[in-house]
Amino acid sequence: MFKRKVVSSSNPLLISSQAARWSQQHILSLLSQLIILLIAVFIITNMVVNLGERRLQEDWADQRYSELQTVASLASDKVAFLQFRTQTFAKAELLRQYLQQPSKAQQRKVTDSWSSLTQNIPELLGLSLYDPQGDLRFSTTDSFDNMQLPAALLGSGRNMGGSDIYTSPMSFTPIDGRLEPYFYQLSWIENPDQSVKGYLVTYNSITKLLESIKPAFFNQNSPMLLLDTQGFLYAGANQPEPLSNMPDSLGSSLKQTYPDLWKDMAMNNFGQFYSNDATFVYLKVELTSQYETKREYFLLSYIRHDDIAARYLEWRMVILIAGVLIALLASALIVLRHLFVLERRAKLNSLQLSHGLFNSEISCLIVNDSGRISSANTKAAKALALSVDTLTDRNFQRVLQLDNDRFEQIKEALAHHQQWRGEVSIESVNSTLQTHIRRELCPNSKESYWLVTFEDITILYDSQRQAYLYQLLSDSAVATALTDSSGKLIKCNSQFDHLMVLNGETDIPITDLLGSELKNQWQNICAQISLQGEWTAQIMPFTQSRYNQCLKTTLAGQLTFDGDIEYLICTFEETVPTVAVHNSSNVFGHSSAIVLRLTELEHHFNNLNEQTKIQSSLLVMDINPEGIFSSMGNMSQLEKRQKDIELQLLIELPLNYQIAQWQLGKLVILLPETNATSAHQYAMNVMHCLAENQLAEGINIGIAGYMSPQSLEQYLANAEIALKRAKQSVDQNICQAFTRPTYADHLN
Repeated sequence: MFKRKVVSSSNPLLISSQAARWSQQHILSLLSQLIILLIAVFIITNMVVNLGERRLQEDWADQRYSELQTVASLASDKVAFLQFRTQTFAKAELLRQYLQQPSKAQQRKVTDSWSSLTQNIPELLGLSLYDPQGDLRFSTTDSFDNMQLPAALLGSGRNMGGSDIYTSPMSFTPIDGRLEPYFYQLSWIENPDQSVKGYLVTYNSITKLLESIKPAFFNQNSPMLLLDTQGFLYAGANQPEPLSNMPDSLGSSLKQTYPDLWKDMAMNNFGQFYSNDATFVYLKVELTSQYETKREYFLLSYIRHDDIAARYLEWRMVILIAGVLIALLASALIVLRHLFVLERRAKLNSLQLSHGLFNSEISCLIVNDSGRISSANTKAAKALALSVDTLTDRNFQRVLQLDNDRFEQIKEALAHHQQWRGEVSIESVNSTLQTHIRRELCPNSKESYWLVTFEDITILYDSQRQAYLYQLLSDSAVATALTDSSGKLIKCNSQFDHLMVLNGETDIPITDLLGSELKNQWQNICAQISLQGEWTAQIMPFTQSRYNQCLKTTLAGQLTFDGDIEYLICTFEETVPTVAVHNSSNVFGHSSAIVLRLTELEHHFNNLNEQTKIQSSLLVMDINPEGIFSSMGNMSQLEKRQKDIELQLLIELPLNYQIAQWQLGKLVILLPETNATSAHQYAMNVMHCLAENQLAEGINIGIAGYMSPQSLEQYLANAEIALKRAKQSVDQNICQAFTRPTYADHLN
């Protein structure tokens, strides 16, 4: 059908639809893909940056932990060396000579030697000699004069001595106006008989000790802090820019300034701790291994996340630039892909449309496989009362105003038979189109399109419809009118026009012509017509009526396939009234065919003569099954059930019987000239009829006979008593009540 050929750019397009056009669907698709791409690139870039910073934090923590282990090992070795040095000082020759022959000269030699040591050893703050009673003899510095040796180290009850070295806990002392953290080591100077000649004490600076191990730890970005097991700070104070929740003065407690970190440290010997603004690494170290002098401390170091981010800034910029470039390249690729697809489809459409479809006098549409109009010619646009540009890219189903079921039928026919024929009515322009749809496949592609051609047959359709309406009218020789289901007058013959003095006027609803009572009962009348096909009554003249004779009225229904009323054929004949005329009503003979209100039933009952009342029975029916419609949410189901039962009762309702609604779930039927036996038989027939239609479940019936004089309210009360007994009965659901002359109720 189509031939592949090269089309030069100078050849004009048949219609604008052949060019590459950005439809709303394509634009939304492109925007959605670009937005998803940007969101994905942003999320991935952010994840890479965060993961990089986190990895850098972990790398720093691992490196810092290794350094803390090195510092801890060196510190332990240093303390062990200090113990050896203290023991060496205690065995020095000058000190031994002084202890053997104490004199001022010997003391001066010892103090001079010690002063030389303190000047050349940075971490050595001083030395002191104590007598066997623990009293200070002399010292190189007066900063420790007030220090008292522990009583547990003195006398014969001590656990240490000989070559043992006692290492004290860390403490503070003021030196040159500032607080200095220190610890001292004590050595016993004994005689050959192990009696104590004195005690040598060396004082060591903690800060200088750590600086001698690795001074690089004390920098601004990665400070190192030394704390005891109670959280007090002994080294690492006075940082240039400390964290807000870190201790910054010697002796301050981490337990108070940062309880979360301290809780983690107290429960572990080593580990890492991450906060919102910094990463912490800590390690518990043991400076002395002797049980009596076991000393444990924490080495703590941290780095700010801002410092890590600053180190990672270059990589962050590289990642961001890479993300932007990837987003731009991917966006360009998406746009180019859409352009390629549009251009390819435009070329294929040009080849298909070049067959001269739009040069004919037939209305044509081309619809894509998604149901949207790709192209339309001028003839089609005129038939649809829309412009060509407006039709383009419109939904085919909405343009032809097709319901979902009809559209699904069309698609199914196209899928199985490749074509569909039918008539389509467009209400907006009041036209009918004879439509033919053919499904075609695009060459070299799996895509398909619909070729739609149609002709406007509105005039032919209207002529057929008018002929049909006139045919309906011509079937009746009496006054006849044709209305819709709402009573709107459509057509009438001359007899009806003469009877109602219309003079050609047809804008008057038939309900206005026949009186307000019929207008109020119109819905019930339509319900009976839907069931029985017609409705008959006598209509008397009323005030301002257009007729002056009693009319025998028959309304016959023309039903649709679904059972709804499409048209009503109304016939009217002049006749003699068969019942007495009452001022309150102008419609007779219809009450047995509709459901009355209770007030209307009471009015009808009061108008009956006493003899008719005596021979009557009253039936009350409860249609609410116990426990099924107990909640407010089931009221609509109960109303539907009551409506179905009412319609079934109307179909089988004998002449002169009257049915009325008492309340939701209860119906009342007045049975004139019916004794108790006939009333019971009628109730059984009703139950049988409802059972055949699956409506008898839970229904109970109470029957009462009339006792003169009695109002309808008393009549209903007696029937209600019978209804209660029917509900209480296990094996039957019909019960009768007979009223005795004493007005006592006897139930049978």
